[in-house]
Amino acid sequence: MLPEKMNHANEGIKCVVNTCHYYMSGDHCAASMIEIQPRNASNTEQTDCATFIPEAQANL
Repeated sequence: MLPEKMNHANEGIKCVVNTCHYYMSGDHCAASMIEIQPRNASNTEQTDCATFIPEAQANL
Protein backbone atom coordinates (compact mmCIF):
# COMPACT_ATOMS: atom_id res chain seq x y z
CA MET A 1 0.00 0.00 0.00
CA LEU A 2 1.36 3.41 -0.99
CA PRO A 3 1.65 6.16 1.60
CA GLU A 4 -0.89 8.97 1.37
CA LYS A 5 0.33 12.17 -0.32
CA MET A 6 -0.48 14.90 2.17
CA ASN A 7 -1.22 18.50 1.20
CA HIS A 8 1.49 19.69 3.59
CA ALA A 9 5.10 18.82 4.31
CA ASN A 10 6.00 15.95 6.62
CA GLU A 11 8.00 18.07 9.05
CA GLY A 12 11.55 16.97 9.71
CA ILE A 13 12.00 15.18 6.38
CA LYS A 14 14.15 16.93 3.80
CA CYS A 15 13.94 15.61 0.24
CA VAL A 16 15.69 17.14 -2.77
CA VAL A 17 14.49 14.54 -5.31
CA ASN A 18 12.20 16.78 -7.35
CA THR A 19 11.17 13.90 -9.63
CA CYS A 20 9.39 12.10 -6.77
CA HIS A 21 5.59 12.06 -6.49
CA TYR A 22 5.88 13.14 -2.83
CA TYR A 23 8.27 16.05 -3.42
CA MET A 24 7.12 19.55 -2.36
CA SER A 25 8.87 22.77 -3.26
CA GLY A 26 11.36 23.92 -0.69
CA ASP A 27 12.83 20.38 -0.55
CA HIS A 28 10.06 18.87 1.56
CA CYS A 29 8.40 15.45 1.51
CA ALA A 30 4.60 15.12 1.48
CA ALA A 31 4.48 11.36 2.09
CA SER A 32 2.55 10.44 5.23
CA MET A 33 5.35 7.97 6.03
CA ILE A 34 8.65 6.93 4.48
CA GLU A 35 10.63 3.70 4.33
CA ILE A 36 14.41 3.64 4.08
CA GLN A 37 16.17 0.40 3.09
CA PRO A 38 18.03 -1.96 3.35
CA ARG A 39 17.99 -3.32 6.88
CA ASN A 40 21.72 -4.06 7.21
CA ALA A 41 23.15 -0.93 5.56
CA SER A 42 26.41 0.21 7.08
CA ASN A 43 26.83 3.60 5.37
CA THR A 44 24.87 6.32 3.58
CA GLU A 45 25.74 5.02 0.11
CA GLN A 46 24.00 1.72 0.87
CA THR A 47 20.66 3.28 1.76
CA ASP A 48 17.73 4.34 -0.41
CA CYS A 49 14.21 5.66 -0.02
CA ALA A 50 11.81 2.80 -0.77
CA THR A 51 8.93 5.31 -0.74
CA PHE A 52 10.20 6.99 -3.93
CA ILE A 53 7.74 6.90 -6.84
CA PRO A 54 8.57 8.76 -10.05
CA GLU A 55 6.04 11.57 -10.58
CA ALA A 56 5.13 10.29 -14.05
CA GLN A 57 4.40 6.77 -12.74
CA ALA A 58 2.21 8.04 -9.88
CA ASN A 59 -0.23 9.63 -12.30
CA LEU A 60 -0.94 6.40 -14.20
